[in-house]
Amino acid sequence: MHDRAPGALVIEQLLSLQSSASPRSGAARFFGVSPLTDDNASWYLGALGEIAVGAILRGLPDGWTAFHALPVGTKASDIDHIVTGPGGVFAINTKRHEGKPIWIADRTFMVSGHKQPHLRNAEYDADRIERLLGDRMPVPVHPVIVLVDPKSIVMKKSPERVTVIEARHLVRWLMKRPVVLTPDAMGEVTAVLADPTTWRPATPPGADLMARFAVLDGEVRAARRLQRLWVLGFSAAAAVGLFALLQLVSQLVVASLALELPAN
Repeated sequence: MHDRAPGALVIEQLLSLQSSASPRSGAARFFGVSPLTDDNASWYLGALGEIAVGAILRGLPDGWTAFHALPVGTKASDIDHIVTGPGGVFAINTKRHEGKPIWIADRTFMVSGHKQPHLRNAEYDADRIERLLGDRMPVPVHPVIVLVDPKSIVMKKSPERVTVIEARHLVRWLMKRPVVLTPDAMGEVTAVLADPTTWRPATPPGADLMARFAVLDGEVRAARRLQRLWVLGFSAAAAVGLFALLQLVSQLVVASLALELPAN
C-alpha cells in the first residue's frame, strides 16, 4: 500500500464523473468556462487538498511513514492519510476550505457559518483504523483534521479528541509528539498497514490516473486564468468608458457655462 498516491481515490471518482460531463463548446473555452461541473468541483478541490498534504508529509524524516488514500468501507470511502512514527499512529483527514473562515468549539465545526460533521468523521476514521489493527497490533489512533488554505481559524474550545491544524504546521506538530512507540512497535504497525489484506479489496488505480488528472488540472487552471483576464479586460474597458464619459460631461458643462455668460 506504499504506492498509493495522495488523493488517488478522490481523483478516480472525479475522473469517472467528469467522463460523463458534456464537453465545452469553443465559446465556453474562449471565455474561460471551467470544464468542471458544479457537482465535480468539490471532488477536484478535495483532490488538490490531499495532494498538497501528501507533498507536505514527504518532509517527514526517517522513522516516519505516511500512507495515502487507503480504501476502507464502501467503494467511495477511504482514509486520506495515515502517519506512523515515534509519536504514534495518526489518522489524517484533509479538508481544503480555501479562503473560508473556520470556527471550532468543542463538538462544533463550522465553515463560513455552516456546521460540518468533520469532527465526527475524523473520530470515525480513527476508530476504523483501530479496529483494522485489532489484535495484531492494538494501538490508539489519534484523529487529525488538516486544513488547507483557510481564511482564518477561530478555536473557541479545542475538541477533546481531534486535533485541528493548518497544513503548514503539520510536520512540526508531528515531530513534537512525545515518543509512545518503540522502533519494533512502529515496524509492526507499519507492516500491518502496508498489508493489502488489511484493507478493502480495491482495483489499483490506472497507471495514467495522475497523468489524466494533470491534464484536467491544467484545463481548470487555464480557464481560471482566462476568467481573470476577461475580468481585467472588462474592468479596464469600464474604466476607459467612465473616463471618456467624465470628459464628455466636463465638455458639456463648459459649453453650457459659455452659453450662459453675457456677451461683451
